[in-house]
Amino acid sequence: MSHAVCAARGRDNSAQPVPRESMKPTRSKLAAILLLALLLSVTGQGADRKSQTAPNRPAKPNIIFIFIDDQGYYDLACYGATEVKTPRIDAMAASGTRFTDYYAAAPICSPSRAGLLTGCYPRRIGNEIWVHRADSRSGIHPDELTIAELLKENGYTTACVGKWHLGFREPFLPRNQGFDHYFGLLHNLDPVEIIYFKDTGGVPLMRNDTVIKRPADPAELTERYTDEAIHFIEKNKNHPFFLYLPHTMLHNPLGVSDAFKGSSNWGEYGDAIQELDYNVGRIFDSLTRFDIDENTIVIYASDNGRGPGRTPEQKIRGRKLSTYEGGIRVPAIAWGPGLGLQEGQESSTPVRAMDWYPTLATFAGIRVPEGRTIDGRDISPLLKGETRSVPSPMANQSLNASIPLRRRWDPAGEWAPLFSREEYNDAFFYHGSHGALAAVRWSHWKLTLHPTLQLFDLTKDPGESQSMRNREISRKLRGMTVLFQEEMRLDARPAGDALD
Repeated sequence: MSHAVCAARGRDNSAQPVPRESMKPTRSKLAAILLLALLLSVTGQGADRKSQTAPNRPAKPNIIFIFIDDQGYYDLACYGATEVKTPRIDAMAASGTRFTDYYAAAPICSPSRAGLLTGCYPRRIGNEIWVHRADSRSGIHPDELTIAELLKENGYTTACVGKWHLGFREPFLPRNQGFDHYFGLLHNLDPVEIIYFKDTGGVPLMRNDTVIKRPADPAELTERYTDEAIHFIEKNKNHPFFLYLPHTMLHNPLGVSDAFKGSSNWGEYGDAIQELDYNVGRIFDSLTRFDIDENTIVIYASDNGRGPGRTPEQKIRGRKLSTYEGGIRVPAIAWGPGLGLQEGQESSTPVRAMDWYPTLATFAGIRVPEGRTIDGRDISPLLKGETRSVPSPMANQSLNASIPLRRRWDPAGEWAPLFSREEYNDAFFYHGSHGALAAVRWSHWKLTLHPTLQLFDLTKDPGESQSMRNREISRKLRGMTVLFQEEMRLDARPAGDALD
């Protein structure tokens, strides 16, 4: 059993779940357990007893994606935070893979979510600019195939529990984008959004088409989302499900329940982090209680950055909306030891939010349909420890490995000798909150484009403090940006537009 999955035993004085180490069995219980294991081994039943006692367990893995709003790179204990305690998320990292160089699709909410759910750069699908407000007419085009739609078409029950923020006209709502069930807020709660609801009682908390409460209370949301998520898990425990859990926290205005107020050394923000950690633990506890933990993959990630480091050791700079590393490099953890995902690993391979689409499809045994061009790479060999980096798409090492080969590859003569197709597909193209291409990363190099070209070695200088001179690398990355611009000019697809 993974260290991340612990039995729920209430809260201590700091409102944290009791760690597993404090729940060791007594000597007599341990002896009984060992005797039972020996008897099962002798009778030949031990190896597959779990499968015999759970005949209805689905062959396909369950998938849970926990998506946090506005959590910065250093804002978990396992990423260096000292102001908060996050034992449940830290335990998840200890028995999974913690990414050190993981990138959100964008440094702002709506484009980031669009990139995650479609496997595409937001620019490819016309959702790269700013965020969707309540009066927005656009969203993810109905012709796009979201990961929820792909999984649903292949036997999964799907739910979105939390903040949507991807369009509010009928074609763009969660249940028209692949989700069987929705619970949460379609909107943000910040002042520039709640103004749209001042005459109707405030932003509503919704369950499908029904208003549950109006106005929504930020202090209740983390717990209520988790309650709804656990109810969905229990209801669907005997067949494969996809649960997308995009929390409203830690977006302003922050909300913290009474049990967690004052629990951290970081004010309301730290308190909200500790409440999230506790409720992440509740999700894991439910997987154990329903006996599906060994058939479930859990991903934890933030939708964009928040702010820079707070100590001399925390070098990254930049805030949300920026394309400095602090605006777009975020925490991300993958967990699924029962399904062969590696345990206790740290990966510095650059990974992007778009990569989850083909990767999760591979774990579900689903090939991304022919003719569907996306930007994500299948990183399943990396997650299983078969490789230390993302394999070449030409190696065909996993079900969706060749997906990047669907992208346009027609480099002009000036650039063709400078980089390979594999290097181009591994590059990450940073876009700002207003949609403009701002930088490119390949390997450990980052080239920023504005106001002048600047090259940084992120391994040695993650704080982007000292521009370097390397004509060969600068020209290589510059060529990649030109080729990418041409790819987007020719192949970008429109957003959905609901005309009045």
